[in-house]
Amino acid sequence: MSGRFLSLEGGEGAGKSTQARRLAEALEARGIDVIVTREPGGSEGAEAIRDLLMHGAVSRWSSHAEALLFAAARADHVEKRIRPAIAEGIWVICDRYIDSTRAYQGAQGIDDAAILALHGFGSKGLLPDRTFLLEVAAETGVARAAARDGGDADRFAARDSCFHAQVAAIFDDIAVRESDRVRRIDASGAMEMVTNRLISALTDLLP
Repeated sequence: MSGRFLSLEGGEGAGKSTQARRLAEALEARGIDVIVTREPGGSEGAEAIRDLLMHGAVSRWSSHAEALLFAAARADHVEKRIRPAIAEGIWVICDRYIDSTRAYQGAQGIDDAAILALHGFGSKGLLPDRTFLLEVAAETGVARAAARDGGDADRFAARDSCFHAQVAAIFDDIAVRESDRVRRIDASGAMEMVTNRLISALTDLLP
């Protein structure tokens, strides 16, 4: 039996990394083999590209260059780690995936069709079986991100509130148009409550 592929998406401070770990623990308790990975990154080549993307001045890369770098990192990640794990029957939980590129680069004017075309070429169009869009109030996300980063925000978290509002709007549009794949998750409240919401939104895929 092949594994499943799950992704967690959302803006800064939504709790994706925390919930990816907690969801993995919940699935492992059910006897499911799970790996947790992230984007950009997740494979040796993709992690090298991550360093280029996440560090430096906001203006370090043009929006087109960023889109190409993300596509290259994802292609390596999918080929080296995600597809092999799924083929072995392992469930893959990814902290960000293609929808983050669509949102963050889309907010910089890159056409969604162009991003998906790059994804089709580099990663053969692989999409998650289920994507969870973690949603919190903007002020909550800002406070969480500030506590997480300790004043050392990456190139994307450091952008202004207008940019992050555009990112949220694109995530919202994806969730509306692709509701067969994307589930909205209220990421406010206690961590345990959020994890329970994730499991509830996954019951149809559980063995």
